[in-house]
Amino acid sequence: MASIHGKRIGGKTYYYLREVARVDGKPKVVSQRYLGKADDIVAAMDGASTLPERTSHRRFGDVAAVWGFCQQLGVADTVDEVLGARRCDAGASVGTYLALATVNRIVDPCSKRAFAEWWETTAGPRFVRPRLPAGATDHRRFWDAMDTLSGEQLEEIERRLSLAAVELFDLDLSGLVLDMTNFATFIDTANDRAPIAQRGKAKQKRHDLRLVGLALVVTHDGAIPIVSHPYPGNRHDSTQFTGLLDQIVDRWAALGGDPAELTVTYDSGQNSTDNHTHIERLGLGYVTSLPPCDHPQLLAIPADKFEPVDEDRFEGVTAHDTTVDALGVTRRAIITHSASFHQRQARGFDQTLAKARRQLTELQARLARGRTRKTTAGIQTEIDKILAPRWLDRIITVHLTGDTPATRRLTWRTDARARTRLEDEIFGKRILFTNRNNWPVVDVVAAYRTQPDVESSFRQLKDPHVVSFSPMHHWTEQKIKVHTFYCVLALQIAHLMRREAHQAGLNLSVRGLLAELAGIEETVLIYPSTGGRPKARHMLTDMTPTQQRLHNLFDLDRYAPTT
Repeated sequence: MASIHGKRIGGKTYYYLREVARVDGKPKVVSQRYLGKADDIVAAMDGASTLPERTSHRRFGDVAAVWGFCQQLGVADTVDEVLGARRCDAGASVGTYLALATVNRIVDPCSKRAFAEWWETTAGPRFVRPRLPAGATDHRRFWDAMDTLSGEQLEEIERRLSLAAVELFDLDLSGLVLDMTNFATFIDTANDRAPIAQRGKAKQKRHDLRLVGLALVVTHDGAIPIVSHPYPGNRHDSTQFTGLLDQIVDRWAALGGDPAELTVTYDSGQNSTDNHTHIERLGLGYVTSLPPCDHPQLLAIPADKFEPVDEDRFEGVTAHDTTVDALGVTRRAIITHSASFHQRQARGFDQTLAKARRQLTELQARLARGRTRKTTAGIQTEIDKILAPRWLDRIITVHLTGDTPATRRLTWRTDARARTRLEDEIFGKRILFTNRNNWPVVDVVAAYRTQPDVESSFRQLKDPHVVSFSPMHHWTEQKIKVHTFYCVLALQIAHLMRREAHQAGLNLSVRGLLAELAGIEETVLIYPSTGGRPKARHMLTDMTPTQQRLHNLFDLDRYAPTT
């Protein structure tokens, strides 16, 4: 039974709506809601149509969904279990700080200095339990938390979270893809506290900046990262290969798996005799590729020996199944030819050829005017540079005559027959190298074609807007490793979310998924005060059909406002 009950406090009466029910045969107050003073109640009844004084909007959908996945994986609890107890004046646990950093990296990457202001524009403060005290999201608290983590602890945390993801989401680890990249940083040249950041071959073409390398292993099933390894940016990718393989085997063994059941896909950039000896010793299955030019006998196999792979799955792809001696062993080789790849290579080579012809024509005209100051050796160097792109020296023949500027002349010709032979020999072909002797050709081709999964993961990390490695506002090696850890964790969660949406029939990219979720906002209606604090009402904005499906899929009701 409901009734209005008054409490006299400090000479004033405050009213509450109480509901009383019998519990174990005795009357007990089961709910109580504050109504205010008598004037408040009268004003509320007289002003039922009172408009809100102001409104505010907070990010809800994307923050709630990501926080829910952090909770599901047990990010904060796992970090705290590995790290152990922490002093009570820290504001929040280290695990909570890493979970907050992960949410920010996925949704709206910013610096730790800007985090507190950003966090207050979201509904997130309501999600964290226990509620964070004032000042807990200050950037210095984040830095303190990051300082407590060692490289060994980060590896153990990643191992536990990866195993949790495999078990919770039933990930298939039988097929894995491995690749490596690097990220440009803006760390000062004179900074000696970040030896992991080194100048090297920049894949973002920023050769003027110091680089941090990242090796990543993802599943065929949803491109979910399960192993990562940061390394100095001046090291060649192949130097990190064996350590990654050892981690893969350890994590697979922790799930009770046999290494022989695993198949790792990687590109030819990781190949070396030592690396291949290691993978053979571990007993892993593998699908990789070999440089076609290193095996002319395979390229010479005539086209009539090739058979279609699977017109439904791989239109225009044919293959020839054989064996080859490579990397110290004799293994199965599948030479494939793709009509679409052939066309792309032909178009690209035609552009390269046209550029070389144009440069040779300009050089020929300059020499004919007799005004060049270059020596014969200098001119030959310029010619070599023009013909440096691969295959050009097979197509273009150049003759340089004369000993003085007035007599030097250049003649050149393009051999159309050589161009045709080159196209027949190389264009559209790949050599796949594997120890999966019982697999059908189509399965080997399909395994190799998962390589873009990890490449798309790297592209995602280089997206400056969502799930981003950059900007990285850290300049010590230890913090860079922590930053890399939660960026990879952010990628793992984002791809798990995309995978769940895909399985529910929503085929969205990571950016598209987060954009749909970001459209689910929380509106706060703030009404004029009638004495005391202003009254506020929280509600979610209207949702599109897609947003409603995502809301239900990710169970966002558990974070939705109730008042």
